[in-house]
Amino acid sequence: MLVFSAQNLAFIAVPKTGTTAVEMALRPHADIIFTKHRKHMTAQRFHNKVAPFLDRTFGLTPERMAVIRDPEEQIRSWYRYRSGQRQKGSDKSTFDISFDEFVRDVISDDPPVHAGIGSQWNMVTGKGAVMVHHLFAYEDQPVFRAFLDDRFGDRIVVKEKNVSPPADAPLEDATRKALHRRRSKEFALWQRIRDAGGHLVSAV
Repeated sequence: MLVFSAQNLAFIAVPKTGTTAVEMALRPHADIIFTKHRKHMTAQRFHNKVAPFLDRTFGLTPERMAVIRDPEEQIRSWYRYRSGQRQKGSDKSTFDISFDEFVRDVISDDPPVHAGIGSQWNMVTGKGAVMVHHLFAYEDQPVFRAFLDDRFGDRIVVKEKNVSPPADAPLEDATRKALHRRRSKEFALWQRIRDAGGHLVSAV
């Protein structure tokens, strides 16, 4: 989570959407930086807790921006991250399970520790409504980069950071259908962004 007063923006960092790379590129321009467990603050929490403070204290009412990606690919990125050596042996490790099993655990009614990844939908919405002014599709990077260049008045160079290790991660058709059923709102929102050319503007 970063706040930029000159650009009147706040960056909602949705996990596994390239947020570390974006934050490293934008950090020099930020006035307020939230790190560690506050890095991935939800738009709802920002709206309820941080936005009133910024308005009351600094007279700032920043627009929110965030990136989300194909929900299956975002979950696959989580799987790859947790299959790496750094997670091996921990309760969150996916080293000894298949991606298909991981997805079924993620969408279960009571996900085990290794499948507790939250959702992109919950990161950018509140009470069923989008709470981010500028939503970008991860797959349309040129659109997001052009927006940053325009708002920051300079070319923003985003370099790859924190890339998940490679891992074989196929998904059975039945599991994919179940995922689409359980996360239908998230898939629909992502598709709305793609249909909008990679940049969905909302009135919050």
